[in-house]
Amino acid sequence: MSRLVHRVKQGLAHTLALSFGAGLSPVWPGTVGAAVGLLCAVLLRTVPPAGQVAGLVLMLMIGIWASAVVARACHEDDPQSVVIDESFGAAATVLVLPPEPLWWALGFVAFRFFDIVKPFPVNWVQDHVKGGTGIMLDDAAAALYAVAILWPVSRLLAA
Repeated sequence: MSRLVHRVKQGLAHTLALSFGAGLSPVWPGTVGAAVGLLCAVLLRTVPPAGQVAGLVLMLMIGIWASAVVARACHEDDPQSVVIDESFGAAATVLVLPPEPLWWALGFVAFRFFDIVKPFPVNWVQDHVKGGTGIMLDDAAAALYAVAILWPVSRLLAA
């Protein structure tokens, strides 16, 4: 692979893994990255549900690749600047909730809570699944916790 192609791939991976610079925030980069996830969810809401799922799967796959590239370059398991996992987790959480500001705020807070507290199996995934897959899947697990609590409540209140 030529040096130019390698540098372009590295630059693209860094841009994506840092959620277009959110990971460079001097304060709470994970929360800033999760806010980027809300923007992604707003964009994904413009397509049918199958497109939303496809967008999230694509985001997950890109996140696995990009975060692995950056982690290797930084010689760290999960660099603090890599926040595509928070962007993905926040987007995945709010997309299953009603598209109303209150539900999205609750989804955002619940996702960040479980991402920070890391109850089992979120902590297990973080400790045992390595590379880009581990970086992304612990936030996917945190999103599942948030959805498991908020989605049934949103359905109950909608009835």
